[in-house]
Amino acid sequence: MKKRLLGMTPSELGETALSKGLPGFAGKQVARWMYVRRETSLEAMTDLSKSGREALGEEFEVGAAMPVSVVCSADGTRKYLFPVDGDPQNAVEAVMIPDDDRKTLCVSSQAGCKMGCKFCMTGRQGFHGNLSAADILSQFITIDESSELTNAVFMGMGEPLDNWENVKRAIDVLTAPWGFAWSPKRITLSTIGVIPNLRKYLDESRCHLAVSLHNPFPEERLEIMPVEKLYPMEDVLDLIRQYDFTGQRRVSFEYTMFAGFNDSPRHAEALVRLLRGLECRVNLIRFHKIPDFPYGTSSDEVMEDFKNRLQRGGLTATIRASRGEDILAACGMLSGKHRRGER
Repeated sequence: MKKRLLGMTPSELGETALSKGLPGFAGKQVARWMYVRRETSLEAMTDLSKSGREALGEEFEVGAAMPVSVVCSADGTRKYLFPVDGDPQNAVEAVMIPDDDRKTLCVSSQAGCKMGCKFCMTGRQGFHGNLSAADILSQFITIDESSELTNAVFMGMGEPLDNWENVKRAIDVLTAPWGFAWSPKRITLSTIGVIPNLRKYLDESRCHLAVSLHNPFPEERLEIMPVEKLYPMEDVLDLIRQYDFTGQRRVSFEYTMFAGFNDSPRHAEALVRLLRGLECRVNLIRFHKIPDFPYGTSSDEVMEDFKNRLQRGGLTATIRASRGEDILAACGMLSGKHRRGER
């Protein structure tokens, strides 16, 4: 199997070029082709000599994974299925969400997930491996909307901070002047609170943070999120409070609402107390029913009342619009499975 160039920095690409008899500056040329022009073939990199392309191609390839299917929602959301390591049976999904002049990519970072959240289809399937930086960047480069993307959220399959080294490499490419040259403000990473790598993320990037909270009471959160035992939300918040979120970087908290479990006035009041003094936003998310989970979806009236209670308590709160539910692309529904009718 050939080695993949996608995910390498210009200096790493330069060293690779030198090892194949090309000049060192060829690394910058290859980086420009991959990250600026979104080129997936060495043969198309025509400012490299033909002999140089052939020498590189003996051992290396760009290595961008192409989607094997795409399915479209009635609301314009598109879900792409990508093979991992060329294996279509070990696949991940990425979701492109259009919204007026914005096109946001919901990115996967792992095949499956170790975290075992009870309400998440990805967590139900277990863990099948970390994605490489090339696998992550392929989701940006090979979809139809690649050149039109305005934002990215690491909220797809997997826990991004459980694969931090590869996620960091991908974010570095996205934000570097030689890469996509995106502002960090265009990227949000969502985590359930893997504290050691959360600290690294906050130290090593300037991107936004979203934290999956879902219940303000530790014993109740533990019922649906095993991570509460290892990394309690109180400890996660203690870490977050050490950083400045009053400027351009934002922190938000994701709160999926389950009827009769976490949507009462008691929960709203506890959430206000938990987050008091922290400059943040709470995103209330409609639960999308999955098999063998005991709770249903909170009603619109309950969600509106919950939001109003948070706002009266001094928090900024919104009810997030649900997108792509008809194609199993909404929050918690990604499973990396082929579905009949996809192309």
